[in-house]
Amino acid sequence: MASTPDISVAIILVNWNGFSFTKACLESLKNIDFPDHKIIVVDNDSHKPEGQWLFNEYPEIILIENTQNLGFTGGNNVGIKKALEMGFSHTLLLNNDTEVEPDFLSKMVSTLQQHPKAGIIQPVICFLEEKQKIWSAGGKWKSRLGSAITIGDRNQIQGFEFQENLDWATGCAMLVSRDAILQSGLLNDQYFAYFEDVEWSLRIRYQGFSIHLSPEAKIYHEAGASSKKKGSEGTLSANVFYWHVRNQFYLLRGIKKLSKGFEPLESSLDKSPIGIFAYPFHLGRFSLWMIYFLLRGRFQKLKAVARGIKDGLFNKLQAIPTWP
Repeated sequence: MASTPDISVAIILVNWNGFSFTKACLESLKNIDFPDHKIIVVDNDSHKPEGQWLFNEYPEIILIENTQNLGFTGGNNVGIKKALEMGFSHTLLLNNDTEVEPDFLSKMVSTLQQHPKAGIIQPVICFLEEKQKIWSAGGKWKSRLGSAITIGDRNQIQGFEFQENLDWATGCAMLVSRDAILQSGLLNDQYFAYFEDVEWSLRIRYQGFSIHLSPEAKIYHEAGASSKKKGSEGTLSANVFYWHVRNQFYLLRGIKKLSKGFEPLESSLDKSPIGIFAYPFHLGRFSLWMIYFLLRGRFQKLKAVARGIKDGLFNKLQAIPTWP
């Protein structure tokens, strides 16, 4: 593909003990046809020197090595700051457990050019092991229950009717404009992982930017590679449940505060993005999780959900980080 004037992309991969996934992702990125890009790999203090291993095999990348695990939010924010410092017009957050089609980025840029107010573009994301099954085609926000709904989840891609206008995009693969970041701030570091992409998307929407799916752009996702580890209480760790529960309530509280004084673009969002049933709905479903964990003897997960409810409802919400 020929160079696209004024559009340059920094592709950010965050690696945490995922060398084989990141390597496969970098291999697939070798073949992309959009020339004006640079890959930034942020190693989140992996147990082994995986950042150096990756740099030795792919010396063309920019490597940043964190001295501690900053999570999805902090790791990506380090990369985003580097991209802004280098003057890129757009930043692409891309999960390290993905593989891409060669034309995915050029098609995303094409969609971007069709929407002057676009803040975020997302590709169609399918499962790596089932490439005709959709993992995410973007997201909608259901105000009444304060719920983020993934469009296309586990549907077959053939014949699926895509929605191009989105309320939120997944952090698995989101192309974000420099202007949207400068006006809306960086990812919310308080989240660490889970729901940070929904919060960021809605925050960007409330600043007047639109979010769109690029239905012709396609990538493939391993889905949850960094959070799956077989243990005595199942595959997912207790921390995953803690972050999920806590951040759901952070999201409800943050979006209610954010929406005051801002008029979003046309979508399912409105002046009251949190319905009266939102808190009872989520408290009810998390209570059912606790009952299930109690009956199954998964006490670490039971405690994690209880702690997530408490912290999510009562922790002080921190300020959104900005750049510079």
